[in-house]
Amino acid sequence: MTSREPESIDGGDGRTDPPLSITPGDDADAASRAERRGVRARVNDRAHRRLLLGVAATLLGGIFWGFSGTSASYLFDHYQVDTVWLLSIRQLLAGAMFMVVILLFDRARLVQLLKTPRHLAVMAVFTVFGVFGNSFSYLLAIRLTNAGTATVMQCLQLVIIMVYTCVTARRRPRRRELAGLVLAFAGAFLIATGGDPSTLVIPPEGLAMGLVSALGAACMSVVPAKILPVYGSSIVTGTAMFASGLAISLFVRPWESVPAFDASGWVALAVLIVIGSFLAYNLYMQGVKDIGGVRASLIGTIEPVSATVTSALVLGTVFAPTDLVGFALIIAMVFLTV
Repeated sequence: MTSREPESIDGGDGRTDPPLSITPGDDADAASRAERRGVRARVNDRAHRRLLLGVAATLLGGIFWGFSGTSASYLFDHYQVDTVWLLSIRQLLAGAMFMVVILLFDRARLVQLLKTPRHLAVMAVFTVFGVFGNSFSYLLAIRLTNAGTATVMQCLQLVIIMVYTCVTARRRPRRRELAGLVLAFAGAFLIATGGDPSTLVIPPEGLAMGLVSALGAACMSVVPAKILPVYGSSIVTGTAMFASGLAISLFVRPWESVPAFDASGWVALAVLIVIGSFLAYNLYMQGVKDIGGVRASLIGTIEPVSATVTSALVLGTVFAPTDLVGFALIIAMVFLTV
């Protein structure tokens, strides 16, 4: 059998139209390519939206954490609140808020978590070394030093996470990551010390608690990374916070020794629990899920900016020129790492 050439069509005016292609599958291939391009465009668009939402969630989480530090400092200074009491009531009430939301809207995944032993083991590590370890040591660091120093010490989580990521991925730090680290440390250092290293006079126990808080913050980013996509940040963070609050409350019994708060004290406590804990943890962990631990931790260092601004508004702190430079460095770091 011989193959036939495509036939030409005489249009009746003496001209011959180009041959018609009758090659099988041409139209199907074109449609398939167009469909693949459309799928890629949709995937890229979803990934871009997820990145933007993750950055926004991490930024808000860091800002709200700044509210937490200022509120805790206010309660320590004005009401002499016990550190363990504040931790227990914070974890218990914020965790209860998480659990109410979970039971109303996401009960099925909570049941799934409770029936999966290997994920419960991850949750146990996250609860003890992440949520409890970071919260307790951070509050102690604030009390033993000051909010600015505690914040700077906690920023050392970046070094821990960077080393962990490079070791597990067997790669060297990228230039943008190194630049982001330098800007983050420089900005936090200027805000906390005013550019004078001699102002960081840290007692040994304060230094120890600051380092422990950095390790706990790193654990919060690294430990739950694999189960966050399965259960979501609300279940992971809320369950860990509520569990730690229950455990502490068994020993502390915070309802038996409530401080004599006035209206300002209750407002500060509410800000610490609702904004600085419930919303801050939830948003930050969502950022870890969407953009990864390293980038979330870098962007989360906007917390010193938030802490400085809220301290000025609430406690009357005056900004120095070095504070403004610190603002610029941290904001530049945010844009660099996005």
